[in-house]
This record gives sequence, structure tokens and C-alpha cells, in this order.
Amino acid sequence: MRALLLQRTLRQRLILPVSTILLFASGVAAAQKPKDKSGYDRAARATVLHQANVYVTADADAQKLSVVTPGHEVVIVQRNGPWIQVFANTDVEDTNDENKPEFTDDSDTVTPASGWIRDKGVVTPSTPGGDAILYGAAANFEDEAAQPHAPKGAAQAAHLLYERAADYFPQSPFAPAAAWRAADIRWQLEKEDISTLPSAKEQEAYLRPQLYDGEMKKVMKMYPDTKYAALAAYDLLDNKLCGDWQGLPKCPEMESGLYEKYAQHYPDGPKAAEALYNATYRQGVASTMYTVQDDRKRSQEAGQRAIALAQELKEKYPQSDYAARAAAIAYKVQQQIPIFGDDRD
Repeated sequence: MRALLLQRTLRQRLILPVSTILLFASGVAAAQKPKDKSGYDRAARATVLHQANVYVTADADAQKLSVVTPGHEVVIVQRNGPWIQVFANTDVEDTNDENKPEFTDDSDTVTPASGWIRDKGVVTPSTPGGDAILYGAAANFEDEAAQPHAPKGAAQAAHLLYERAADYFPQSPFAPAAAWRAADIRWQLEKEDISTLPSAKEQEAYLRPQLYDGEMKKVMKMYPDTKYAALAAYDLLDNKLCGDWQGLPKCPEMESGLYEKYAQHYPDGPKAAEALYNATYRQGVASTMYTVQDDRKRSQEAGQRAIALAQELKEKYPQSDYAARAAAIAYKVQQQIPIFGDDRD
């Protein structure tokens, strides 16, 4: 969970407080309402906030069939006092794309078609205040997932509950943030998994497994021209970056262009300053690598580009830490101090 912990630390500077999210609602009120492709009546769909035992009959002493974990979906068949008969774990859309990798907890088990659960901690699209309940529960699980020795399944529960919040309450002011946070949690976990593979060090991006981008692209489609679209677009850059530069300047040069183009496209986005810094740093790295190759002309060009980008960052985002960090890179370039590798004289 190290990657998720780092992501959470950064996210604390980005996530809007609840009051700002509510104000943001007016900007997404016209968002298209997603179609329900689950094959079930929307009113019957529900999710649980806690682990719910599934029993054969509406009796706590009856045989337990399975467990529905937080965020997984059930379909309500009927109610009987404090009990609900359900079809359990009917997450059709989670697995109906043959090109979409499974994102499940190893402890998940195949459940029978029908059973009974207690009528508590069950949230449906008609639950009063259900959007805030699901969003808040997801945020709590996300916080747990970011802690040392996080409970198993906490990150997946956060992902699913955020997903339900956006799906069940598409007009909610929480929906855009929920959709992005669901996508981002999955993205960071898959990114960490892929980083452990030998192919992760391949220089070319196409030589390693690509992170599933469907959820990120959905965020960009559903909430265009918002900070969440900008955040999703930034994450998507991961699929284009080199695995290992291998000491060759073509990778930092290419990546610098990606980050610079991103900053131009999303100048008001929360990642614009960071993107410009990444472009600056990579031009500085390229300058060093060209020096090692004894290509003085290209080294000077890359160095000049690093200095120009640092100046642009200072002018556009003077209060950002990234502006100061870029200034330090530019100074080292001017002083002919290596940006990459051993900088000792």
C-alpha cells in the first residue's frame, strides 16, 4: 500500500472540502445520467457498508451461504421484517468486458444466486442522503487503506463504494469526486502491481502491461472541463511513460513533451504546475545525458529549454512549490551540475 499512502498524502492538498464540492455541483448538474446496464431494476439495486452474512433463510441460526463485502452490489428480491432476500454480488458490469482485468479481493468467493441478509447498512439509490453516506464510507475505507498494516480489502471497498456513490447518485455534488477517486484508487493499485513485474523496466511503454484506462476515460467523458477530468488525464500519462530511461535522453525528452503538452491543455488544473516541473526536470536530465554522450549542442538546447520552462513555471504559478523546485533545477543547469547520476566534481 506504499503507493496508495503516497497518493493519499498528495491528495490531501487536492480534494475539495465538502462545502466546495457542494458549490461545484452547479458545474456538473448537466452531466449525463449513466444508463443502468446491469439488467436489474434500478430501484432494487443496493450495496452494503459492512460485511453482511448471507443466510439460507431469514434466520441468524440458519446456514451461512456466503459474505457480501462492502461496496459489492446486491439486488433486493423481497423484505421480511428485519431481513432482506437478495441476489448477492451481482456486479455484472465489473466483469462483463473481456478486455477489462478483474479487480477483486482474493478472499471473494462465488456466492449462490439468492439468500437473506439483515436489513442494516444497506444503501440503495433511494436512500435519503445516500450519496453522502456512500462517499463518506468510501473515504473512511480509503483512510484505513492508507494506514500502516491496512485491513485487507480496505482499498477495494473504498474503490467500490466511491463507484456506487457516482453510479447511484449521478446528480449528486459528490458524484464527480467519487468517480475520480474510485478510478484513481484502482489506477494506483494496478500501477503498484505492474511496477513489480520485470517488464516494468522496459524502456518502451508498449512492452509492459498497460493500466486499465476505462474508468479514467469515463471520468473525462462524464465530467469534462472539471478538475477531475484534469486529474484523470494526468494519471493517464503513466501509460505513455518509459519504464527505465537506461541512460538514454530520448525518454526524458519524450516525457518532457508529454508533460508540457498536458500543462498547456490544463493550465488551470490542479496538476499543471507539477506537470511543468516534471517537464523542466526531464529537460535537465536530457541535458546531462547529452553531455555524457559528448553531444554539446543538444545538451545546451535541452538545458536552455529547462531554464525556459522553469521561468514559465515561475510566471504562471509563482506560489507553487514546484516553481521553486524548478528554479533549483535551472540553477544547476546553469552551473553545469549534473541533474541525473553522480553530481560530484
